Order: sequence, then structure tokens, then C-alpha cells
Amino acid sequence: QVSMDLNSASTVVLQVLTQATSQDTAVLKPAEEQLKQWETQPGFYSVLLNIFTNHTLDINVRWLAVLYFKHGIDRYWRRVAPHALSEEEKTTLRAGLITNFNEPINQIATQIAVLIAKVARLDCPRQWPELIPTLIESVKVQDDLRQHRALLTFYHVTKTLASKRLAADRKLFYDLASGIYTFACSLWNHHTDTFLQQVSSGNEAAVLSALERTLLSLKVLRKLTVNGFVEPHKNMEVMGFLHGIFERLKQFLECSRNIGTDNICRDRLEKTIILFTKVLLDFLDQHPFSFTPLIQRSLEFSVSYVFTEIGEGVTFERFIVQCMNLIKMIVKNYAYKPSKNFEDSSPETLEAHKIKMAFFTYPTLTEICRRLVSHYFLLTEEELTMWEEDPEGFTVEETGGDSWKYSLRPCTEVLFIDIFHEYNQTLTPVLLEMMQTLQGPTNVEDMNALLIKDAVYNAVGLAAYELFDSVDFDQWFKNQLLPELQVIHNRYKPLRRRVIWLIGQWISVKFKSDLRPMLYEAICNLLQDQDLVVRIETATTLKLTVDDFEFRTDQFLPYLETMFTLLFQLLQQVTECDTKMHVLHVLSCVIERVNMQIRPYVGCLVQYLPLLWKQSEEHNMLRCAILTTLIHLVQGLGADSKNLYPFLLPVIQLSTDVSQPPHVYLLEDGLELWLVTLENSPCITPELLRIFQNMSPLLELSSENLRTCFKIINGYIFLSSTEFLQTYAVGLCQSFCELLKEITTEGQVQVLKVVENALKVNPVLGSQMFQPILPCVFRGIIEGERYPVVMSTYLGVMGRVLLQNASFFSSLLNEMAHKFNQEMDQLLGNMIEMWVDRMDNITQPERRKLSALALLSLLPSDNSVIQDKFCGIINISVEGLHDVMTEDSETGTYKDCMLMSHLEEPKVTEDEEPPTEQDKRKKMLALKDPVHTVSLQQFIYEKLKAQQELLGEQGFQSLMETVDTEIVTQLQEFLQGF
Repeated sequence: QVSMDLNSASTVVLQVLTQATSQDTAVLKPAEEQLKQWETQPGFYSVLLNIFTNHTLDINVRWLAVLYFKHGIDRYWRRVAPHALSEEEKTTLRAGLITNFNEPINQIATQIAVLIAKVARLDCPRQWPELIPTLIESVKVQDDLRQHRALLTFYHVTKTLASKRLAADRKLFYDLASGIYTFACSLWNHHTDTFLQQVSSGNEAAVLSALERTLLSLKVLRKLTVNGFVEPHKNMEVMGFLHGIFERLKQFLECSRNIGTDNICRDRLEKTIILFTKVLLDFLDQHPFSFTPLIQRSLEFSVSYVFTEIGEGVTFERFIVQCMNLIKMIVKNYAYKPSKNFEDSSPETLEAHKIKMAFFTYPTLTEICRRLVSHYFLLTEEELTMWEEDPEGFTVEETGGDSWKYSLRPCTEVLFIDIFHEYNQTLTPVLLEMMQTLQGPTNVEDMNALLIKDAVYNAVGLAAYELFDSVDFDQWFKNQLLPELQVIHNRYKPLRRRVIWLIGQWISVKFKSDLRPMLYEAICNLLQDQDLVVRIETATTLKLTVDDFEFRTDQFLPYLETMFTLLFQLLQQVTECDTKMHVLHVLSCVIERVNMQIRPYVGCLVQYLPLLWKQSEEHNMLRCAILTTLIHLVQGLGADSKNLYPFLLPVIQLSTDVSQPPHVYLLEDGLELWLVTLENSPCITPELLRIFQNMSPLLELSSENLRTCFKIINGYIFLSSTEFLQTYAVGLCQSFCELLKEITTEGQVQVLKVVENALKVNPVLGSQMFQPILPCVFRGIIEGERYPVVMSTYLGVMGRVLLQNASFFSSLLNEMAHKFNQEMDQLLGNMIEMWVDRMDNITQPERRKLSALALLSLLPSDNSVIQDKFCGIINISVEGLHDVMTEDSETGTYKDCMLMSHLEEPKVTEDEEPPTEQDKRKKMLALKDPVHTVSLQQFIYEKLKAQQELLGEQGFQSLMETVDTEIVTQLQEFLQGF
């Protein structure tokens, strides 16, 4: 027990905390257990506060005490929490937390600041009105350490309170902001001036100390400015601060001349400069119309630093990126775009639009466009070196590695696209003129000219959609681009890569279909280029070509073998995981587009994939790419995919086994592959049957993959119902019963469709195996299930049992009569009545015909209940006839359009997928299915004739009189000729 006596408790807790910092698990584990028990003891957090504020103790022990305290706030600070802290203890703790801001260790100081902010989030200002006044007093003290720690806490508290979203909390933050804004501004100005004075002194420690405080006070101001005001443009101080940012930015950028390039001061200085730009970007994002008075200054400032000499020697990459983002956000901002009808736009929008138009004059736009292309688009020394030394790293970087978002190249390209899109009428002639000057081949000795051409081609690719009407791309392709691809000099490789990339950008915009064979020819040559980057870029363009909706297989087939072989060689040559995935993806697309035609060429790939799978054990994303490739391969190979089973089935087994960690990444593609394998399997094999052991845990997951799981189960039923049901139906039935309790309506329908398919394929075995589910179906019909789709499926299942396994239906009826405590006949009558009543729930033509056949199968009968429902049965049968009877235009007679014969072989057109093995199985099944083999017209005729024979003419007549005369007339019309 931790008692309230701090001194004695402190010793005990200190000892256990010390043990909990041990490396030895035998000491560590019991200590952690003990601390866990103390978490809910009164007084424990007061002891922790005592320990971590005692600077003489070991740092690791104090660090741990802070972490346990922070954990406690999360779990036990709220009043409503179980084992919540008492109000008295919380009062003491709050006071203790802000008594001294004198923590000497930086990391612990940050943790304490975060922890105070967590309490503030819950208690400020109501239970902790003194927090903000205390902080304001403490940031004024002369003592350096205390001042810094108070400022650090001030920042974390402001940041936390600014992030609260409820209206009442926002209101409190607005009040706080307007109360302390003046102070926050003067604090920031004071620290900033101090820093600017210190820079010239050369005293590095003083510079760093002042800069730290500048940064923290600016962080506070950022939160107050962006989140603290509903209409910030009406507040003079806020707007004054924002307008002042540009002057301050100039001062700070100039300072960078006096500070070394790689030291901690430099790092902090750049952080502060970036923070200024973040204030502007955040403010623009949150308050576009309040930002309007800042548009002009922002554009002038950013454009001058990024596109003129002013920035030379002081700008750095991240700052340029931020300035470009600022320009881009102003250009693209939806709030600043007038409607098509100017009159419909708000005055604020028109005002902002006017400022933008005044700034983006023809000379300014031209200069920006030229500088982007001729300066920022040029490949740098660094990039060219990387190309030589790490070509795969270069291609990954180019297509978007992790650091991509903040790096300069993508940022300049996006800015170019946005500006070009917004001002395309002005800029199209500028870009066309740049193109004009670059006609013909370029001297391989002139590296600068090669790089300029690369940059212009980059621009033409990025602006493809905008240039659609202005460039005759087909002519340009034949006369200029194709010859460029034939220059094989090593120094020309940037242009070979750029031209094939450029064609990829234009392929879906404007590219004549009959030029494709010339392009395929070029691609075959470039896939043999000596340069790896060129080969990888070519593969990308090939994918874009194959994916394009104007792709024609017949044009592609003559090149298929060469391309497939070369792509496969590329897949083997590259070593980086990302590049292998990329090339596999291209191969997959090719296989998908040519489908069956791939068969002769896949041998090499089929042999290589098991090796690649083995090598990629650590790389789950690469394994996903292999699974996708296998999916397309199996579809292309059809029944021949059976030869892949020795590799394919273990891969499916691993990917869909929830007890194996990789399933987290592989499951979705693994299930897709499993399904496709079943659909294309010519026959069941013991191994394919054995994988189904993975299914039961998958059904328990009941995740978004459930739908694919049901398709897989149906696949097995169509492939080999007898073996499958005998092996797995009992377990499957248990899973289904569990699922039906907690699943959505759509899920219920999926479960019932499996049962329906089993009954369709194998009525006797299906009824036996899914017997436990059928009572629930019966009950659903009798009680009139309210969801039409579920009711429709219930009737589909029951229709199969009644029509195709009548003896089983009798025993089920008997069982249900006992359950309902009713006579069998009475229950049957209720069921028929509900069936007739809810027939409209059934929309599928097959099920509608099935219902008519099933109810008619109860005839002939002398059972009074069935005779009582005779009228309903006839109504449904006539509805069924209306559904299925179509007039034969040649003979003028009616025939049942659902009847199928072996003779009809559907013609597969060029665009259609050829039927899978499963499609063929379904066709064979339909040829045995009463719905497709029994003529409804004939069946009704025979049943009525038999009923007539049973009852005699007079009895039958009086039975027919229970049917509506209109229905009888329609029936007679349908039965003409019998």
C-alpha cells in the first residue's frame, strides 16, 4: 500500500523505479508489476512528482517517473474515469507542476511541458485558472533556464488548447487568445530583437539561446494567430504581426550569411525561417479571405526570392519549397476563383482575383515559366551523379520516395502544372517558342544544351493536357522524337529517357493509333538500351501504352514475345525491391491485356517467380506484387494453370493463413489468387482441397474480405461438391450458424446463396449437410422476413428443397410442426400463403420460375389445405409464365425462354473474356437444372391434367372456379396447343 506519507512512500517507490530501469528482466518484470498495482493508489502521483522534481536523483529514474505520471493523467485524471484521482490530490499536483520551471535536462523538461499541457486540456481554465497567469509571469523572469522552460510549457499548453474542436472549447480559446495576444507579440518581438543584436556579437551560445526563445515564442504566436480568432482581419495586431513577417524574414535570411553552414545555430535559424512561412501557409489555409490583404506581399516576396537574383546566397531548398507552396496555394485557391458569371461571385472573391490578376502580368508569368524550365527543371550535378552511381535509387527518387514530398523537383513540377493550367493562354506561346528553338538533334558534346532540351521536354510532358490543341504531336513524334531515340551515344541518355517518358505522358492525350507499331518498335529497342534508367523508364511508358483505352491487341502481338522476354530480363537485372515491384507491375499489365495469347511466352517467368518469392521473404510489398502477377498469369493460362500448383498452392496457403504474420499484407491478394485459381481449375486436387482448412478462421475475422471468401466457397461447390461437402460442410455449417447471428443482411444473403448453390449442384447431399440452417430458413418464411432480399433468398433455398428433394422437405416440415406446436398441414398452408404473398420480393427470373415449379410440385393433391391454396399456386404459375414465355417471331407461338440445350455454344467476340473453367461448370450445371430443362408451360399442363384425373371433371371444375376469371383466361392462352 502507498500511504499518503510522502517521505516513507518515496523511498519505496524510488527503489522500485530504480529496479524498473534495470537491464535485467528478472529485476525489471516484478518492478513493472508492482508499479502497475500502485497506479490506482491514492498518493502515488504525488510521490512521482516528488521524485521527478528532485534533480539530485538518477536521470533514468526521473525520466521513468515522468512517463508513469503522464500515463496516469491519460487514464485517471478525468472525473468519470474508474479509479479517478481525488480532487484534493489533483489540486496539489497542479500546484506542484508549476512551482518551479527549473528542470535542467532538456528531454525531461519537454516531457513535463507535455504533461502540463495534458492536464490543461482537461482542466484549463475552469479548474486551473492560475495556469496562464503563472506562465505569463514566468516567461518574464531574468533567469535564463526558468524563462526557457516556462516558454516551452507556454508553447505546449497553447498548442494543446488550440487543437480542441468543440464549440465551447473554441470559444474559450478565442477568449484566451484575445487576452494574451498583445503579450505574446511583445514577447516574440523582444526575443527576436535580442537575437538580431547577438548575431553580430559572434557569441555562439548567446545567439543560440536567443534563437531558441525566438522559435518558441513564434510557435506560440502561430497557434494564437491561426486558431485564436474568428475574423482575424478585423484585429489590427494580428494583421500587424502578419504584415511584419516579410520584413522579419528578410532580416533572418540576411543573418544566414553570418552563420556557418553546418552547426546547430544554422539548423535552428532555418527552422525559424520555415516556421514563418508555415504561419503564412496555415493562415491562408484557415482564413483565405482574411489573407486577401497579404496576397500581394506574399507573391512579391516569394517570386523575388525564388525567381530573381535577390535570393542568391541566402535561400535554401526547404525555404524555396515553402515559397513555391505559397504561390501555388494562392494561384489554386478556390476562394479566389470567380464563378463563370462574374456577377455570381462574392465581393471578397472578386477583390482577391483582382489582386492576383494585377500581379500575374505577361512579363511576370513569362519570367516565372522560363525560370522554372531553364533553372529549376535542369538535372543537377547531384542527380546526374546519382544516375551514374545508383541508377535504381535515381528512378525511385524520381517517382516519389519518402522525402519526395518536401524535395524541390516535384514541388517545382506541381507549381509549373498549376500555373500553366491557370494561365495557359498566356503561357502556351512561351512554351511553344521554347520548343521551336530546339528542332533537330543536339550536339552530344554540349551537355548544357542537352540538359536544357531535357527540361523543355519535361515541361511539354507536364503540360500535355493544356497543349492538346496547340501541338501536332503525331508529326512531332515522327519527325523529331523518334530520331532522338535513335541517338545511342552515352551522353544522349538523358534525352532518350526524357523522350520515352514524354511519349508516355502524351499517349492518352493525343496519339494516333496507327503510329503505335512504330512506338512498339522503339520500345523494343530501348528495352535493350545500355542504360538501366532508360530501360526502366521505357517499361513505364509501355505500361501506360498497354493501359490506354485505344490499345489494340492485334497491333501489339507481333512485338509480344520480344517485349516479354526483355521485360523479364529487366526484372532479373534490377535489385531494388521497389524497382522489381515496378517491373512486375508492367509484366502483369501486359499479361492482363493479352490474356490467353501470353501462354507461349510465360515459361521463363513461371520458373523465376518461385525463386523471387523465396528471396522476397522480408519484403511483403514485393510479395503482394508477385501475387498480383500470379492472378493475371492464372487468368491467362486458364486450365493450364494446374501446372503451377506445386508453387501456387503453398503461396495461397501462406498468404491466407491468419496464424502467419505476413497475412496482414498478403491476405487480400492471396484470397483473390485463391478465387482465380478455383475459377480456372480443370479439376479438384487433394492439395487444392486441403487449403480450405484456412477458411474457418477467415470467416471468424468477418472483415471486408468476407465477400471473396463466399465466392471461394461457391467455387469449391461448383468444382467438386461431393468431396468438398463431405470433407468440410459440417465445420462450414457451424461457421455459418455463428455468422448468421451477428452479420448484416447482405452477409446473410451471401451465406444463404452458398446453401442455395449446394442444393442446386447436389440437392440430396446439400440438404443433409446444411440441415442445421434450414429450420432458420423455414422460420424466416413463416414469420415473413421483413428484408425483401433475404426473403427472396429464403424462398430460393426452400424452392430447391421442395422441388428437388421432396422427401427431405417432408421431414423438415414434420420437424418444424413439432417446434411450432402445429399440425403439419396447417404449417404447410401458412408457408404457401406467405410464399404467394411475398412473391414480389423475388426479382431474379430463375428464382421466380423455381418458385412456380416448386409450388406446382405439390400437385396433384387431395389434401384440403393444398386445395385451399390452389388459387395462389395458379396465380404464381401464371406470373411465372408471363416472366418466361417469349413469342417466337417466326412461328408466332410462345416458348419458355429459360430452356437451354447443349447445342447453343456462345460466340466469344474479340473483346470478351473467354469462359473460365468455372463458367463451363456453371453451364453444365444449368443443363441439369429443372429451371433450365423443364418447360413451365408443359409442367403446368401436366400437373393440372393430373389434378383433374385425381378429382374428376366436376371436382376439378369447382377447384378452378376459385381462381380469378382473368387469370384463367391468361392461363388458357398460354396453354393453347396442348
